[in-house]
Amino acid sequence: MPPVTSTSSSVLIDAEIDDDGVQHTPPPSSSPWLLLIGLVLVGMNLRPALSSVSPMLNQIKATTGLSGTLAGLLTTLPVLCLGLFGPLAPALARRFGAERAIALILITLALGVFLRTRFGLPGLFGGSIVAGASIGIIGVLLPGIVKRDFPRQASLMTGVYTMALCLGAALAAGATIPIGRLFGGDWHPALAFWALPALLALAVWWPQLRGRSISHHGQWTVSGLWRDPLAWQVTGYMGLQSSLAYIVFGWLPPMLIDRGLAPLAAGLMLSLSVMVQVLTALAGPALAQRSRDQRGLIAVMVMLTLAGLMGMLFAPPASLWMWAVLLGLGQGGTFSLALALLVLRTPDPHVASHLSGMAQGVGYTLASLGPLAVGLIHDLADSWTPVAVLFGGIAAAALACGLLAGRDRLVQARARPL
Repeated sequence: MPPVTSTSSSVLIDAEIDDDGVQHTPPPSSSPWLLLIGLVLVGMNLRPALSSVSPMLNQIKATTGLSGTLAGLLTTLPVLCLGLFGPLAPALARRFGAERAIALILITLALGVFLRTRFGLPGLFGGSIVAGASIGIIGVLLPGIVKRDFPRQASLMTGVYTMALCLGAALAAGATIPIGRLFGGDWHPALAFWALPALLALAVWWPQLRGRSISHHGQWTVSGLWRDPLAWQVTGYMGLQSSLAYIVFGWLPPMLIDRGLAPLAAGLMLSLSVMVQVLTALAGPALAQRSRDQRGLIAVMVMLTLAGLMGMLFAPPASLWMWAVLLGLGQGGTFSLALALLVLRTPDPHVASHLSGMAQGVGYTLASLGPLAVGLIHDLADSWTPVAVLFGGIAAAALACGLLAGRDRLVQARARPL
């Protein structure tokens, strides 16, 4: 078996690596600190549209008449859009430049978040689609800018990017209920508020639109990836662990509220779990790169995730904070290891970029079924207990794919210039 030839110390994937002209465009003349602040603020906007809904989901259901199945669809649509619209990102970057594309999509993100609170159910679902599509596109473009403009600080910037994602998710999970209370418990302004951080990020990001030329000197193509079993194993692991993550984003607070927690406490419990993810999200790639075989790490993280989920369902309320920590440690590790596999299982950055597109496009589409299934099962059973079977099934499938993907192998795909 050939050795792993990827030497990158970062697990961030550059979606524009196949376009030599874009890749070698020099950085803008604006301050690196302003760019760094802009990157952090943009990154912080990639999760609030997802994590702000679940603390308010019971109020949304009560005022709109949504069934559990439709509530599951509401939490599913943004995740589905991550997979469906993410592949459009490289084409947008090629047409407008990555910086301009991000600025444009920040506007659509703010509009989508605001639209969820207007025009009744059509606005709620339509806005969720627009917000999810926007997050999917920015989430593909932003890592490439981080790697391109901070090439000597790749590992440090990977940590900064990860912390920005977790901080944004945690803030929305913990602050949405208090914001709603400022408006008499109304969920509409509580959700609409999260359009403001997107507009703030746009204002800080705006200087990056100056001084960027768009040129194209050559492109690359990758063949054999979609026929490779290992590529599908990595994709399966990415999608299944993501399914558990988005179930937590969409349904953890309602589960805890039904167990007797106040809405604020349930939102803070989700916030705690997300913030703890930073620890293993940062440590996971470093540990993975020290070994040729990642199966042991994957098994530990999947089992921590499953233990945390079961604790949330069945453990005594007084101990839930401990299970929230275990859940966060597990999910931070499963996510970061999924990103690491995109690099460790590929022979060069071009193949890594295409595997990332495959794993996210197919994987997030698969992941979107999880939140929908939770809503459907809870609707039919009027109980959270059967959901434990779903958790166990998804975790078992993620473990099976992870154990295959974690072996010391490379995908048999090759990149060549056009």
